[in-house]
Amino acid sequence: MKRREFITLVGGAAMWPLAARAQRTTPPVIGFLHSASLEPNLKRLAGFRKGLRDAGFIEGQNVEIEYRWAGGQIARLPELAAELINKPVAVIATLSSTAATRAAKAATTTVPIVFLIAEDPVELGLVASLNRPGGNATGISSQNMELVAKRLELLHELTPQVSNIAVLLNPHNPNAQPVSNALEAAAAKLGVELSVLEGSTDEEINKAYQSLKPGGALLIGTDPALFARRASLVALGARQRVPTMYDNRESSDAGGLMSYGQNTERSWEQAGTYVGRILKGEKPADLPVVRPIKFEFVINLKTAKALGLAVPPSMLASADEVIE
Repeated sequence: MKRREFITLVGGAAMWPLAARAQRTTPPVIGFLHSASLEPNLKRLAGFRKGLRDAGFIEGQNVEIEYRWAGGQIARLPELAAELINKPVAVIATLSSTAATRAAKAATTTVPIVFLIAEDPVELGLVASLNRPGGNATGISSQNMELVAKRLELLHELTPQVSNIAVLLNPHNPNAQPVSNALEAAAAKLGVELSVLEGSTDEEINKAYQSLKPGGALLIGTDPALFARRASLVALGARQRVPTMYDNRESSDAGGLMSYGQNTERSWEQAGTYVGRILKGEKPADLPVVRPIKFEFVINLKTAKALGLAVPPSMLASADEVIE
């Protein structure tokens, strides 16, 4: 072999690992799509990042995240989903937003999607089955239809004298009608009248609260727009002196009477771990849809006292946390 050819060969071989390292260090990009905005989801996002970190991925170091927040404008979700697909991204996370999940699923059949939704993903057509999703989507489902009846039951247990319980739903949420149907059936079993109120804007929500029947109680539906307004909902409930059940503990922390549902911060963490597994090479088609890691029942005893409600010892004993 000629000397020049030998030097070229050795030099080229020396460059191979450098090129390989450069290629390996290009971080994958996660697309994050949500129908609401960042601020009300900051703590939950910290949970998502923790899940990624537990899977070996740290934002800004070995993974990047492209965020797309629709700010409550659900009609923008298809456009935002298309932006992420064209980026391109390695996986899309759609957490606590069924509308975002549906937009992502409509936008791609190849890019993996990790969702966190309250509904049954099989009924929504997102997966073929819970154990074997079979497509490009998987994630976590709290099976909300089972939870709404439990929330109504707990609210009725605390306020047995109440004959009318209202539920506030966002009519633009795809789960509004199924939730209404499930609650109608649960209310009939309990022997109470159910009033369905609708609202997604501040004006609509204010009107809904003004229409509440005196001496009644209220259940807040699962919805990103309602979650983002949790502080104002708690304030409205206090002003109207209406016992209110929420689906998230953040509302109880903010002064809401009671909440029962998944620990959403932990569920976002769980989703982060799933995203990490997909980044490492696992396929969503083979990853089963799972339940949230933790459900919790929280009672705000201070709020109960302000409303003149005596919480039965049995309820206090069954609560995961009592805020005093």
